[in-house]
Amino acid sequence: MANEIDPKRNVSSKGLFRFSREGSVSSNRASKSTYNLAYSKDMEPGTEEVVHREDRSTVSHSRSKKSVLTSLDKYIRKGYDRLSHSPTQNSESRIGVEAIDIMKERGSMLKHGDHNEEGAIQGKTSYDSLIYYRRGSDSTGLDPSIFEIPEAIEVVGGYVMEVQYDGGSSKAFLLVYVEEDGKLYKIYDKTGHRPYFLVDLDPEKVREIVGKSQDIIDIYRVEKFDLLSNRKVMLTKIVVRDPLAVRRLRDRFPKAWEANIKYHHNYIYDTQLIPGLKYRIRGGRFDPIFNIELDKVSSEINKIFADEPEHVRKIAIRWYPLFEAPPPRIKRLSIDIEVYTPNKGRIPNPETAEFPIVSIAACNNDGECSVFILKRGDEKAVERLKEVVNSRTKVHVFESEKELIKRFFQEISRYPVIVSFNGDNFDLPYLYTRSRKLGFSREEIPIVIRETHATFKHAIHIDLYRFFKNRAIQNYAFEGRYKEYTLDAIAQALLGKGKLANEEGVGSMSLYDLAMYNLRDAQLTIELTTFSGELIWKLIILLMRISKLGIEDVTRTQVSTWIKNLFYWEHRSKGYLIPSESDLTSLKSRKATEAIIKGKKYAGAIVIDPPQGVFFDIVVADYASLYPSIIKRWNLSYETVDPPEGECSKLESIKDETGTTIHNVCMDRVGITSVIIGLLRDFRVKIYKKKAKEKNIPEDLRSWYDVVQRAMKVYINASYGVFGHEKFPLYALPVAESVTALGRMIITMSQQKARELGLMVLYGDTDSLFIWAPQEDKLNQLRKWIFDTFGLELDIDKRYKFAAFSLKKNYLGVYPDGSVDIKGLVGKKKHIPEFVKEAFSEAVKKLGAIETPQDLLMVSTWLKEILHEIYKKLRDKEYTLDQLSFKMTLGKPLETYTKNTPQHVKAALMLVREGISISQGDNIWFVKVRGKEGVKPIQLAKVSEIDVEKYIESLRSAFEQILAPLSIEWEEISGHSKISDFYG
Repeated sequence: MANEIDPKRNVSSKGLFRFSREGSVSSNRASKSTYNLAYSKDMEPGTEEVVHREDRSTVSHSRSKKSVLTSLDKYIRKGYDRLSHSPTQNSESRIGVEAIDIMKERGSMLKHGDHNEEGAIQGKTSYDSLIYYRRGSDSTGLDPSIFEIPEAIEVVGGYVMEVQYDGGSSKAFLLVYVEEDGKLYKIYDKTGHRPYFLVDLDPEKVREIVGKSQDIIDIYRVEKFDLLSNRKVMLTKIVVRDPLAVRRLRDRFPKAWEANIKYHHNYIYDTQLIPGLKYRIRGGRFDPIFNIELDKVSSEINKIFADEPEHVRKIAIRWYPLFEAPPPRIKRLSIDIEVYTPNKGRIPNPETAEFPIVSIAACNNDGECSVFILKRGDEKAVERLKEVVNSRTKVHVFESEKELIKRFFQEISRYPVIVSFNGDNFDLPYLYTRSRKLGFSREEIPIVIRETHATFKHAIHIDLYRFFKNRAIQNYAFEGRYKEYTLDAIAQALLGKGKLANEEGVGSMSLYDLAMYNLRDAQLTIELTTFSGELIWKLIILLMRISKLGIEDVTRTQVSTWIKNLFYWEHRSKGYLIPSESDLTSLKSRKATEAIIKGKKYAGAIVIDPPQGVFFDIVVADYASLYPSIIKRWNLSYETVDPPEGECSKLESIKDETGTTIHNVCMDRVGITSVIIGLLRDFRVKIYKKKAKEKNIPEDLRSWYDVVQRAMKVYINASYGVFGHEKFPLYALPVAESVTALGRMIITMSQQKARELGLMVLYGDTDSLFIWAPQEDKLNQLRKWIFDTFGLELDIDKRYKFAAFSLKKNYLGVYPDGSVDIKGLVGKKKHIPEFVKEAFSEAVKKLGAIETPQDLLMVSTWLKEILHEIYKKLRDKEYTLDQLSFKMTLGKPLETYTKNTPQHVKAALMLVREGISISQGDNIWFVKVRGKEGVKPIQLAKVSEIDVEKYIESLRSAFEQILAPLSIEWEEISGHSKISDFYG
């Protein structure tokens, strides 16, 4: 992915220099581009048709440069000599050695002591001003270089983006982004850190168990503080050669601690590195660069957190700079490939890559785009591509697919970060497999396919599909604004525009339409990282800093991994023993409540039954971060709830909504969960929500603070769900049970108090109350009582013109501006026929326009009429197969469906029997028909076969949740032949 000293480009960004064996230096920087179509029939197959032309020239480059100390001269000469005389070099390496100038115009980026020498480049250069590399590959699959950064050299301003493990050298390495030159650097560990785990046996006993194992490097005693027992413990640390040795050895011992942690995460914990943060790097030292006055920070934090214990304030002081330091500005490139398929709906299989790549689009975060497209059609088709070209967009036309891919690989080599949408599962694997089929060697392909994801040898890869699929991002960062995880749905929700229509499929598109279609996908992908002042990019950086995860990890893992990583990092920073799951299970397993929901181990949240109907003037009030607030207020943590007898001098009872004591919590020491979740909550509420609304600060800073509070919201709102999940490593049943019990108690007492004040609570769910037409003074009295009683804030979350309730967790609310908030209604589900979607969408628009009860009556009448028309059209079979079709994606290979056969799988099997090839990932369009199977693929079905009753049931289930609050019975829709019969 990177290079210890960047392998391809100069640091000063003044052009790419190639150092030839004769010592001459030439610049490959292109002159100003012109835009014209320059294709000749005489071109050899595989040559590129250029819709833009670059006039290249060799120039002599001369300018004064600061150089690295002459003391590096021997170091670099030795490396160059090794390159020049190596018999194993490939032809490209023999041509010459690419070099990068490592000095800046103003001050050096790389420094050596306090000395600098002046040098010049004019036709030739001295060794001491350049660092060289060779091409090849190391065991990590990353673009390598010969040398690590010498310990004598200092890198000023490097952002740690990733920590990974190199099996070849048995070392961790860091990918560091240097903002001044826009390059990634690979820096190997210089601390001698190795994988390890802990056991509670003495060293001699350990040696007996492991014998003469070659995996062992060292065995020695260490002291840890065990939060569960509230005392120091002595354990034996077993240091091993590689991460796999931990797996091989841990099961030999009766009990092991910290033996299930990924090595690169363990490295981050021990070095206390913070990914996404800027460091001054010298040798093995990483010193954070904050550019803020720490004395001022300490004073401000001590003032804001005056009521907190000293050790909590110290953590807050340590955290504060993470939220103030600006994010790195990194050049990014989005990519999207289009593959020919013989029929619409066929998704190409990346494992076989049997169909050609016909177009690839790429856009950077400066708005510059390129389309690499395979020629087809006549000259007019090629000529029309001029319409795609503009000052920001270039089009390259190729006769050969192999040349297209080769040119694309050259394009992406210039970027340290590459962004895709579903690139892990499709674009990168398909490119890799297809390239191999076309004769590319593994060394020529800049893609690395790993067990969990795909990435690049020279760059970081962000797959936005996996990032946006994260429920915490969807629900907390973007408040459920997108419902589906497609590029089109997410772009429509966040950018206000979507993909271009693709009615005929890629295989049937004209060259122009294909280029535009491909280009739009790449544009949407990059714009998802740049809209709203680069909100997504900034959010990713903030999440890295909080979770202590590298960028490729944080964009692919769920919030449970983020929270676990933060907690493990904080445990290690304090010298705490990370508890084993068996310890938590054995010591913290007492259950006091029965589950309300099947499959749960304890009683969850309370939901107040709503009355069925439509109610005008609804205020939705919610407790600000209810569960995180409970965790802080009651000091809930795995080590504080139900402590060992005699280990706590100050116990407080945890009571549920009936007043029954279910657990006890120790209050004489602050729990680690309470500290971390409480601090994130307080930083958000007390500092960053306010800063995000300040009008007297610059817009870019206000935008940054808004991202900070969003990142914190993601963490604190997801925290309980994580701690309440039994598969979470720090899960403790009494903690999860205490949180929900206290939540039920607070909601129940708040509802009772509201009733005393004359307020009507129609509905309540987990942390919110739906109050009907409240008087403001009464509402304020309720809010004050809640704060005085529980120390919690009741915020006004939203106001509805009206809300329609049918069942628990199923309601529709209309905001004053006419927008509609829909929760749990079937009509919003994605797996319903198109005619139902259209009718439901039209009904929602009508409901959004309602202002008065009289309007409501008119819409009710309209709704009965339109549904009766749809009902009649279904009975008369007037809908087309397209309107009746369901679309579902084949989630796994057909042969794996052995027990149950879903409807879309039945349809797919029918297509296979007809000789149509179907693979995992293909979209299956099917309709419901009469007969044993009940379904048919749209390609094989007839309208006359449609099972009308099943479609009527789909229509009914989608609309009944709206009809019930309006007091409309389904029989009023289906039981009369004429609409006038409804009113007689």
